[in-house]
Formats: sequence, structure tokens, C-alpha cells
Amino acid sequence: MSENQKRILDMLAEKKITVDEAQRLLSLVDSERDTETKIDGDTVGKKNKPNPKYLRVVVQPNAENGSRSDADKVNIRVPITLIRAGMKLTSLIPPHAYDQVNEALREKGIDFDLRNLKTEDLEELLDALSDLEVDVESGKEKVRVYVE
Repeated sequence: MSENQKRILDMLAEKKITVDEAQRLLSLVDSERDTETKIDGDTVGKKNKPNPKYLRVVVQPNAENGSRSDADKVNIRVPITLIRAGMKLTSLIPPHAYDQVNEALREKGIDFDLRNLKTEDLEELLDALSDLEVDVESGKEKVRVYVE
């Protein structure tokens, strides 16, 4: 049993978390351990491509179409570890708060249920993102979204 599993069970025994929260946390620890399982230095079930470290969004003026040189530029670099950490924090949301969060999202026009958010889905999404590169050119700017 790992140290993290022991801590989760201790928090459950001390009634700091509910059984549902403990199950979610234990599943996160298990899925994390599964992705870290290695044989001969290679991660099991993963392709031999480097893991992306950042999600990048870059917006630049399109000089070819006469955009102003003083136009705004955007260069966003989000660490993938931050996305993973945010995902893990969702497991700490109390069950009664899901309805409130989902309702607030619906009011903003986002029809999404936090209960459907799973760590496995995030890993699959991040794996798919490693092959993604989006380039958009409009008359005024160039937009590029990719992982590195």
C-alpha cells in the first residue's frame, strides 16, 4: 500500500472525508500509479513519444495582410501538470456542491456535468493533444494552439 493510499484511509478514519471522496481519491492514486508502471524504462501502454509539458496558445498579428505592428500579441503557456492538478482537485469537491457548480456553468451557457469528469478521460485527452496542432490565419491575426 502506498503512502498516499494510507493518508486517504487515515483521513477517512478521522472522518475528514466521506467514503465517496475516499473512493475518488483512491482511484486517482491508482490511475496515477498505473501510468507510472515501467518495464525496461518504457511506460507500459504508452507510445514512445515525449510527454507534452505545456499547452500553448499563441496569437500574433498577421503581417502579410497589413496588420498593425503595435497590435496585441498573446502567448499563453499552461503547464500540463497544472491541468492534472486541477483535475485532481475536482475529486475534493463535496458531492452537494456539484449541483451548484453545474447550475452556475449552465447559467453561463456551458452544459457540463462535473460528475462526468474522470482522470482517465484527462489522460486520454492529453495523449490526443500531443498530436494536435491548430493553425488559424485570418485577415488580422494568426492563432496557433499546440502542446510542447
